[in-house]
Amino acid sequence: MSDKKNPVYSNTDSSKVVLSDDEWQKILPKDVYHIAREKGTERPWSSKFENFSEIGTYYCAVCGNPLFKSDTKFESGCGWPSFYQPISKGSIIYTPDNTHGMQRTEVTCGRCKSHLGHVFDDGPPPTGLRYCINGVVLDFEKAKEAEKKYEQGTKNKDHE
Repeated sequence: MSDKKNPVYSNTDSSKVVLSDDEWQKILPKDVYHIAREKGTERPWSSKFENFSEIGTYYCAVCGNPLFKSDTKFESGCGWPSFYQPISKGSIIYTPDNTHGMQRTEVTCGRCKSHLGHVFDDGPPPTGLRYCINGVVLDFEKAKEAEKKYEQGTKNKDHE
């Protein structure tokens, strides 16, 4: 992710992270800092996760908090990675956002309060929600079982 070491990044530590903007700026890449801490937005269709279909878990790129499972990702056509449900109620914080002349709900990381994107009520069943997330603030880890099955399948094909 970055040459700079991020001492708060963890996929297992659920303790809240509170750092000053100066501290965040020292450990985050510029593009991640802009979106996560300054509430920026990446250009639509620019995320590597927009047309990404690997099986696994999406994490906050700022602190490592688990956010979404790949089986809740769907193609919304909005230009940003979209999900219909977070991993847990505590993984996301919801805040009214009335900027830019719109009434929206901002979603931030439940661990470090970094800006992730927005949630809308035009998603698919079962929730009817669309979490529209900036891909630059997402990390992804492939499901271990899927990886093992793939490796076993590759070995079996090698012996045929």
